[in-house]
Amino acid sequence: MNRTILATTSLGIAAIMLISCQNNNNNNHSNDNEISHKTLSEQAIEVHDEIMPQISKFDKTAVKIDSILNGLSASKSEETELDTTTIRTELTALKQDIESATGSMMDWMRNYKLDSTDVSYQQSEVERIKLMRTEFDQVNQQIDAKMKSYVK
Repeated sequence: MNRTILATTSLGIAAIMLISCQNNNNNNHSNDNEISHKTLSEQAIEVHDEIMPQISKFDKTAVKIDSILNGLSASKSEETELDTTTIRTELTALKQDIESATGSMMDWMRNYKLDSTDVSYQQSEVERIKLMRTEFDQVNQQIDAKMKSYVK
């Protein structure tokens, strides 16, 4: 899991550096198409910047889920009425949702072409990252709802 956190952090830093370098190159153009491109790419990056801080919470939650799942047998012996099957099912599904959302972001960052001057491409990426924000918000709500009983 530490490798996942390190990889996530490294990808985030690489994306920021890539974006910074590409922003400097893009500032030298000034036609109408470029203005639209700039506006759209700025919107995409703005949404990206809203989502990225949640990845840390997601990673920490995934580690906590692993810990809970690994300790279910011990918890069952202490609390015999505990429904470990339901807990395992719910937490495994939550972890998969976390990994899916995080994976989507990593894929988007790897594949996003900030320097593309294709306005339709930039528009589709803005829509894609907005859908990802919705997915992140839903996963975040799931975490808050399901993990509150495990907070000590």
